[in-house]
Amino acid sequence: MPVVLDPDAAAVYKAFQEAGRPAYETLTAPEARDYYSQARFATNPEAPELARVSSLSIPASHGAIPARIYVPKEPRLANGLAPALVFFHGGGWVIGDLDSHDVVCRQLADAGALIVISVDYRLAPEHKFPAAVDDAIAATKWVAANARELGIDAARLSIGGDSAGGNLTAVTALAARDGNGPRIAGQVLIYPAVDFAMTHGSHSEPETSVLLTHSVIRWFRDHYLGGTLDIHDWRASPARATSLVGLPPAYVLTAGADPLRDEGDEYAARLKQDGVPVTYKHFPGQFHGFITMGKLLREANVAVSEIGAWLKGLA
Repeated sequence: MPVVLDPDAAAVYKAFQEAGRPAYETLTAPEARDYYSQARFATNPEAPELARVSSLSIPASHGAIPARIYVPKEPRLANGLAPALVFFHGGGWVIGDLDSHDVVCRQLADAGALIVISVDYRLAPEHKFPAAVDDAIAATKWVAANARELGIDAARLSIGGDSAGGNLTAVTALAARDGNGPRIAGQVLIYPAVDFAMTHGSHSEPETSVLLTHSVIRWFRDHYLGGTLDIHDWRASPARATSLVGLPPAYVLTAGADPLRDEGDEYAARLKQDGVPVTYKHFPGQFHGFITMGKLLREANVAVSEIGAWLKGLA
């Protein structure tokens, strides 16, 4: 599929190339995390002011999962309780943390007039699959179980994330449907990774190897999975689930210059085919990872606003 970057996306891509940043696959995981963390200062927009942002510690079988709660100034209260979004950050299950997605979580809390809880799940390669999955499910169950104490309406609890976080969102929604979690009101899948087979056309097109390159996505995969058998596990590749019937309404976002484009598009189509209400938005001139770059990319802020509006529209 021919891909032409939007002018601002092309300028950002050029700047990244000229900066001479080393490719993640040439670094250790801790080094890659440092580079990713520093990039946010150049790309994140100004954050909206919220009523409260504070740390949380979610109990888990291995100890505790760090998290952060974002409370907007004017949440949509019903009987004193607000809707909420449990958010899983992107970063290939190897990089990313609460700080890397702090601004986008603030934006979502403001745009959706809801409480956002960002989850700092365990990262690979120190913690291989399915550690991140276990943390995502455990965190979602804990938020639902403690909803009232957190000021949250458990009946209006959604989940979402970008990239690897989109993968964890899809998996958590499937697990919740099948009895390992609470009822989920909606799922936000931002350029999600849903099939580790990586056989879709967008995984081989030269035009999609932008920032999230074809080689770095394999580096992420090899750090995260324990071996080739994990590719076929629906907890790694939610597209391998036999049926998507009964899943919560979904907002699915894809980008044109993204190796994950075609699998995200196909997953949205499957959801719709299986009777799930789907809102699908494609940004043809953007690359993978653009949603956190609102300081430089206008479309990033458009996407956040549209997701916020969709969350407001959930029954």
